[in-house]
Amino acid sequence: MEMGLLWSATLTAGMGVIGWILKSYADEVKRLSILLNRTREEIARDCITKGEVHHDIDRVISRLDAMDAKIDRIMERGK
Repeated sequence: MEMGLLWSATLTAGMGVIGWILKSYADEVKRLSILLNRTREEIARDCITKGEVHHDIDRVISRLDAMDAKIDRIMERGK
């Protein structure tokens, strides 16, 4: 009878340790998932879209074209 009681106690303790380890891993996965979601939100908030980049580049190019036209007019007057 003592051997069966010892075996039950050992199995119970072993299952308890395994359960505790699995719970700690599950908590860590949950924590990492939350951190990943926060990182995605921050990236979406801090970064700009392709459309915004193209719009800004188009504005710069149009200003450069205007400056080019002015330089051409100044060069024509100087001749």
